Amino acid sequence: MMKWTGKLALSLRLMAIAAIFAIPATVAAQDVLPSWNNTAAKQAIIDFVAKVTDENSPHFVPVEDRIATFDNDGTLWTEHPMYTQLSFALDRVKVLAPGKPEWQTQQPFQAILANDLKAVAAAGEKGLAQLIMATHAGITTTEFEAIVQDWFATAKHPRFQQPYTQCTFLPMVELLEYLRANGFKTFIVSGGGIEFMRPITLGAYGIPAEQVVGSSIKTKFEMQDGKAVLLRLPEIDFIDDHEGKPVGINRFIGKRPIASFGNSGGDREMLQWADAGEGLSLKMLVFHNDAEREYAYGPADGLPDTKFGAFPQDLMDEAKQKGWVVIRMKEDWKTIFTFEK
Repeated sequence: MMKWTGKLALSLRLMAIAAIFAIPATVAAQDVLPSWNNTAAKQAIIDFVAKVTDENSPHFVPVEDRIATFDNDGTLWTEHPMYTQLSFALDRVKVLAPGKPEWQTQQPFQAILANDLKAVAAAGEKGLAQLIMATHAGITTTEFEAIVQDWFATAKHPRFQQPYTQCTFLPMVELLEYLRANGFKTFIVSGGGIEFMRPITLGAYGIPAEQVVGSSIKTKFEMQDGKAVLLRLPEIDFIDDHEGKPVGINRFIGKRPIASFGNSGGDREMLQWADAGEGLSLKMLVFHNDAEREYAYGPADGLPDTKFGAFPQDLMDEAKQKGWVVIRMKEDWKTIFTFEK
């Protein structure tokens, strides 16, 4: 009798197991999404991908139409105790403050310099916009990219003491890779600044800069010392949040996604847009309910409310009504962060 050894023997055993339990050999041959627990959320992903990639399936989708969109803050990396870009902006205020004496008496800058984060949060969206304009404009796009890269090279999350680019969610990074391995094109569609995200998305997620859609400020072309530059202006150009997300998808991607992933009320319209398309689609929301390993906030299901990435109860209700999948971090994820692998 011939004796099979090594990888061939393992492959034959896996095929035999697949035949006995009627498991597709491709699934049995590898543990897809290893950082996910074997729950309904994981199975929903695997079932969806199997249906849209099988040429014999009534739900088959050609490769060119396999578009998946992902929010960033709270969906691909942690957004607490504050958005990463806000942390960057706070640090920029402290760097720029010596040349801005008026900030000593002007909010929200006074609160930042006094480390009064409650007052910063109380300034709301208007204060945040003012902060972004003051710290992100007046320089060229090239200069801004270098500043962002330098900040990410040294900045660490205040709780986990890890680089922000390692505070990405390992299950979601695996999901991105799994979708791309099955012919999907993956996009970030985020309320965060597009030029803040682009320098790090390829390394963190495998998503190139041209597949990032985000909020932006206006820029203008000009010549500086005989060299062409784009100057960042203190004016909002586009807000890629809430109803802005479907608008941004249509404007910058040009195709409706068949899979969309978010985590907050700001992502609702993006999932509704995917839901309105013809054919099968996958809509998923990350629900942060793990205070021990990450954070727990809602206010859905009675969890604490938050200024950053709120998941309201009516979004939870809509998800249940429409059959959107809620990924519950505590139950569905075996491992949370990339730095833990």
